[in-house]
Amino acid sequence: MSKIILITGGTSGFGKACALRFAKEGYDIIITGRRKERLDDLQKEIESVYSKKVLTLCFDVQKRKDVFAAIESIPAEWKKINVLMNNAGLAAGRDLFDEADLDDWDTMIDTNVKGLLYITKAVLPYLIEQGNGYIINIGSIAGKEVYERGNAYCASKFAVDAISKSLRIDLLRHKIRVTNISPGAAETEFSLVRFKGDEAKADSMYKGYKPLTADDIAELCYYCTSLPPHVCINELEVTCTAQANTYLTLKSPQ
Repeated sequence: MSKIILITGGTSGFGKACALRFAKEGYDIIITGRRKERLDDLQKEIESVYSKKVLTLCFDVQKRKDVFAAIESIPAEWKKINVLMNNAGLAAGRDLFDEADLDDWDTMIDTNVKGLLYITKAVLPYLIEQGNGYIINIGSIAGKEVYERGNAYCASKFAVDAISKSLRIDLLRHKIRVTNISPGAAETEFSLVRFKGDEAKADSMYKGYKPLTADDIAELCYYCTSLPPHVCINELEVTCTAQANTYLTLKSPQ
């Protein structure tokens, strides 16, 4: 029987890339997201290209009742989940603390922190039942080092780092491995969402250097899960070659 991975935020970026990567390796895929049309399109792609089974769950991780209702609705044959990938997350705005929008703060905390907690709590019984579950949390180098105008986003990713460490301790008795992957700049829809659809601003974030791609992160996620059961990569901090930390990037002249 195929292994099963549940991926949140599976409609684009890291989530979509991981869904395709794990399907290529023989996994059946549970993908969640808010955009049903995109979930359906990805389901068709995986089923046609890799002939793997796909279950789609359309809900918002910010809404606790919807999270638990969706996970509880999973058919019995899909509940043997081996890997949970907490990928759903976002940045909203990039403003100085005193100028920031409170709604942006709420959105980031509700998605990046509370959403991750809700999903993990809901899925854990299934991971525990497998006896060797795996949790991958997608953090950020912004969860290791604060940068100007990062404020609440950095705080949310510092929380992901802390939650990952706590999970590793609390779930030790269940033999569940926990990996926190902290990417630097990666060219996905991330900046487009952050700047609320402003394509010019989003594109400017990646000019003058080659950032990470979603496929790069998908490769790392699969690598971690492919190691022997007694090996756990606790943390991976990864940037493109041009990026040294959260605020220093070598860009070529335009």
